Amino acid sequence: MLNALVTSAAEEAAHNPLIPAWYDIIWSGLCFIIILIVVWKVALPKMYALLDARSAAIEGNIAKADEAQKQAEAALEEYTRQLAEARTEAGEIREAAREDGKKIVAEAKDAATGEAARITATAHTQIEAERQAALVSLRTEVGSLALDLAGGVVGETLSDDARATAVVDRFLADLEAAK
Repeated sequence: MLNALVTSAAEEAAHNPLIPAWYDIIWSGLCFIIILIVVWKVALPKMYALLDARSAAIEGNIAKADEAQKQAEAALEEYTRQLAEARTEAGEIREAAREDGKKIVAEAKDAATGEAARITATAHTQIEAERQAALVSLRTEVGSLALDLAGGVVGETLSDDARATAVVDRFLADLEAAK
């Protein structure tokens, strides 16, 4: 027995503990091949399908984002164009309003000038009428005063209207000539 133990210990000492036994290598290799076949046939196709679907979704989202950016740029260009048109139209409206304002002011000035001329002419006519009325009134009063004075100087009353009017007219003509 001791001899069997020594031989078995010697066999074990000759055996390297880092190198596995042949049966372990065969069974491990067989398990590795089965796992490799399962991964190759089942897991890899599913993973490739998942990666392809994810890649397609990312590419689709990128395409959608590019399309949305193109639409946004087109909308921005349209907005810019409309804004420029609106500014141009606003400028034209302002210029038209200025021109209309100038026309209205010119028309108002013309109307005011015409109205002022009419008022001036009316005032001149009224002044002339009042002057004539004042002249007639003055002649009447001066005539009556002159007749009273002449009557006092001569000592008789000038009752004849035709003669009194002639004396007053002569007196006023002499006054006007004296100026």
